[in-house]
Amino acid sequence: MYANPIAYGFSCFSVLLAHIAMIVNIYFNGNYKDVRDVAVLGTAVIIIDIAYFIIMLSFRQKSYAIDFLLILILNMSLIFQSCFGEVSFNAKHLLTCIIALASCKAGYMLCKNHKLLQEKKKYIYAAVCAVLLITLLVNIITHDMWIKIGSFTLQPSEFIKPLFVLACATSIEEQQKKHKVLFINVVYENITLLVLTAAICLVQVKSHDYGSLPTFLGIFSVGFLLRICYPKAKFSKKKLIAVAAVIVVFLLIGLKYAPDYVQHRLHVDIWNDKTGDGYQQSQALIAIAKGGWFGLGPGKGFLSNIFAYDNDIVFATISEEWGLLYALMAVLAIIIMTAVPLINPARSYYHGTVSACVCAAFTVQMALNIFGSCNLIPFTGVTIPFLSSGGSSLMVSGFMIGMLMACLSPSFKEPKHKKQVSSEPVWRWQE
Repeated sequence: MYANPIAYGFSCFSVLLAHIAMIVNIYFNGNYKDVRDVAVLGTAVIIIDIAYFIIMLSFRQKSYAIDFLLILILNMSLIFQSCFGEVSFNAKHLLTCIIALASCKAGYMLCKNHKLLQEKKKYIYAAVCAVLLITLLVNIITHDMWIKIGSFTLQPSEFIKPLFVLACATSIEEQQKKHKVLFINVVYENITLLVLTAAICLVQVKSHDYGSLPTFLGIFSVGFLLRICYPKAKFSKKKLIAVAAVIVVFLLIGLKYAPDYVQHRLHVDIWNDKTGDGYQQSQALIAIAKGGWFGLGPGKGFLSNIFAYDNDIVFATISEEWGLLYALMAVLAIIIMTAVPLINPARSYYHGTVSACVCAAFTVQMALNIFGSCNLIPFTGVTIPFLSSGGSSLMVSGFMIGMLMACLSPSFKEPKHKKQVSSEPVWRWQE
């Protein structure tokens, strides 16, 4: 174990204190019928905190900073989701949070060894294609984007995100394997990634899931940029500008030929269409204004009566009941959690690209949700990682945070069929 006992204990105390303060706020300012509802919620949060603190010690890591931020955010989310409209323990969200924690550790264990991931890259591409096919079949059969299992729903396209991040990740060694095609040096894998990205976009358009397109394009843009601009790469600025121009042209074409309902959302005046396409955004803005900095009180908001209050416009719902200050703090915690691996020096170029792509995915999703709720951009219906409800979204977000943990504490093991020929320290870049 690498944890400093004093720092570890202080971090545990800080997370517990933050959650206890929220429960105390509910007790004095919340809207509840029976104080036992508050007691049950508080007990569940504290038990999950302590249990995860103990489980964390079973994993040998260089840093536990992301773990503490993750449990802080997830239990904040459980408290938020249990208070919308009225304080009532949300057992379903508790279950999805536990699944997210388990998924996080799975992501950590699976993504530590970048050599193995690079060796199995063809299986990652195959997995992306398989999930794409499932997404397409679900849409054709059900005319929907979700698979319903009892009271739970799964969105197959969500599971493409971590696989796509791994597909975009690369090492310097891979980018040096260039081949001449029509007098231009290209990397075959980059061409394959471009084709895969186009396939993902086409399937998302066919499924009418336009809100997720910016997330996938964000992952691809960051990944592709790091592929062609690796250290000491001889890449022409003219080529970079040309690639950017092509992306802009495709975006303009997409906007021009988007379906009518998408075009309407791009130009809708929410205040003149408060009962139509502007309904959710107008109500969200009213709720944020009423909540002010410190909120109306847990469970005292009216936005819980609006469709998708707990996922698509969750930022506004939190702002109304807990205040804009609380909502911004929760978002800032997510930003810090995703930025931690970028602040620390990457232990391999592969892990550096993984970190950047995950950060891009989370940043784009949060921006789409928050700016959409505040009417700064057209409303997309994209969720905020961890704060919004949703089984597949929380599971995938947890897995991607596990990938970030792996980037901080990677394992540099050579594949079994290869012999290590270098005597350099294992922590240095091996590409």
